[in-house]
Amino acid sequence: MNDGIIKKRIKAVRRRLNKKKINCLILTKPANVTYTTGFSGSDSWVAITPAGVYLLTDSRYTEQAQNQCPSCRVIQRAGPMVEAISKLIKKLSSVQTVAIEKSTTIAAFEALKKQVKARLKSVANIIEEVRSSKDAGEIAAIRAAAQIAAQALKQTLRYIKTGITENELAGMLDFQIRKLGAVNSFDTIVAFGPNASHPHHQPGARKLKTNDSILIDFGVRYKNYCCDLTRCFAVGRPNLFYRKVYNAVQEAQAAALKMVKPGVEIRQIDAAAREVISKYGLPVYGHGTGHGLGLEVHEEPVIAANSEGKLEAGMVFTIEPGVYIPGKLGVRIEDDILVSETGYKILSSNCQHLPLPPI
Repeated sequence: MNDGIIKKRIKAVRRRLNKKKINCLILTKPANVTYTTGFSGSDSWVAITPAGVYLLTDSRYTEQAQNQCPSCRVIQRAGPMVEAISKLIKKLSSVQTVAIEKSTTIAAFEALKKQVKARLKSVANIIEEVRSSKDAGEIAAIRAAAQIAAQALKQTLRYIKTGITENELAGMLDFQIRKLGAVNSFDTIVAFGPNASHPHHQPGARKLKTNDSILIDFGVRYKNYCCDLTRCFAVGRPNLFYRKVYNAVQEAQAAALKMVKPGVEIRQIDAAAREVISKYGLPVYGHGTGHGLGLEVHEEPVIAANSEGKLEAGMVFTIEPGVYIPGKLGVRIEDDILVSETGYKILSSNCQHLPLPPI
């Protein structure tokens, strides 16, 4: 990762630490470690102070860290992580207030509290607030992930035929993603017919029937960045009710998209999609209308009825309304959206939708 980008991110983080009067911030969340250092390994922590950035790792990752993190001082630990970070803090005589991410385990927090003389507290969302607005490189990576996803899906659709199982189709899609040089950002969901009423259905042995529906929810991770897409297809002749539901979901997504621009309250996007579903007289989905994308497949901002805050240029998130009717069907349409200076761009626009067969 570009060293200049990392330095810019650290500068933004330090501004927040200065306002909160924090001398040292300890990062334990892998995505936040990657964001502030460029390190893509695991089992490593970062300490950020006004004077330096320290990456604590072990011998498995030392060489990798030295190559990926030119702006950091890489410290190779031999014992437990808490002991290593405690030794570092003791050497930093100017540190009086230490903050550690709230996502850290209680056990690690308590162990650190016993070993560190400085004031220790937990904090949340310092890095996530910086991460919520993407730079040009991050946007390019998410767009590339979406392009790979679209190509993988296109190559997989040719294998759709009656008798294929959900598991088989999911495996074929995963294979295509690997062939294109990427990996899954989460476990692929393939649901046939009534199984699609489970938003997070796990693919099984159900076989595709002559007149059936397919829901595919999948994601790609490329250069550490994630995309997340859902497409629904009809096989044979879908009934009129399925057509009604599909059209309702499509209109709901379009209504939400019309709301997207800088300055709009996030909850208004959620409300716009739900209003369309309600007008159709269909059950309104229980999950959020969308979620942020980046180093994680679920991050800020959350697009939901109780969300606070407003959209800012550079935010990237999904819009994914759905309708689920137990024992009958499920339809969800999901795309990846960038908030531009004047409106929005669909990063996943090249991922095909197959039109419903003619009546």
